[in-house]
This record gives sequence, C-alpha cells and structure tokens, in this order.
Amino acid sequence: MPTTDTQRIAAAQAYIDALVTHDGGSVPFAPDCTRIEQGMKNGFSGKHLRRSLSRGMQYKIIGATTTPEYSVSGDEVTARYDVLTKFSIAGRRAAAHVDETFVIPAGDGQIHHIRVRFHPFMRKG
Repeated sequence: MPTTDTQRIAAAQAYIDALVTHDGGSVPFAPDCTRIEQGMKNGFSGKHLRRSLSRGMQYKIIGATTTPEYSVSGDEVTARYDVLTKFSIAGRRAAAHVDETFVIPAGDGQIHHIRVRFHPFMRKG
C-alpha cells in the first residue's frame, strides 16, 4: 500500500529525532540504505546507519535540532533545520544549518538514501 507524504515526512523525522535521542531503532531504513555527507559516503546499509545513530561518537555531541521545514518532490523528502551541539564555550554553541534529502519511495515508505550538506556556525546560548 502506498505511503502518504505525511508518512514519508514522519520517516525522515524519525531519523532527525534519532540524531538527538541516539536511538536509531525506530528509523525505517531500507536494508541497502546509503548516506552521503558533504559528498563523502559514510552510511553503508540500514543496519550500519541504525548502529551509528545509536552508538556513533559523531552523533553524541548533538543536543537538539530545530523544527525542520519539509518539502516533498517525487521520491525525495527534503528537510532544512539546524543542529545544536551540547557544548558551549563563552556563551556560544557550535551549530550547523542542515539541508538533508531523503529518498523515500511512496511504495514502501523506507529511507533508501540520505544526502546531507551542512554549514557550521556559532550560535549565542
């Protein structure tokens, strides 16, 4: 049964939520899901991505995200949001503007591919 745009956005949101909760167990990855970050492949399967979200040190510094703005075009769900780290120095916190595109076909509602670009910045507070 085809999934709706709302259900596909919920799949992308499950991934974004897992960045903060560090629990990838509920993210609907397709078994062969891959992830490209800043042009480099760093996700090799759904199992690898789930394990990375749950235990990867690269995600442990993430403390929060802003509410994403979503758009849907064909099989792609794009989310734009900010990631905020847990650490601050002199009242400033490292953060990043994120532009993330998920390939989530309506046919199965699973995440088949993620492409992310981010731009770091310092945020007050």
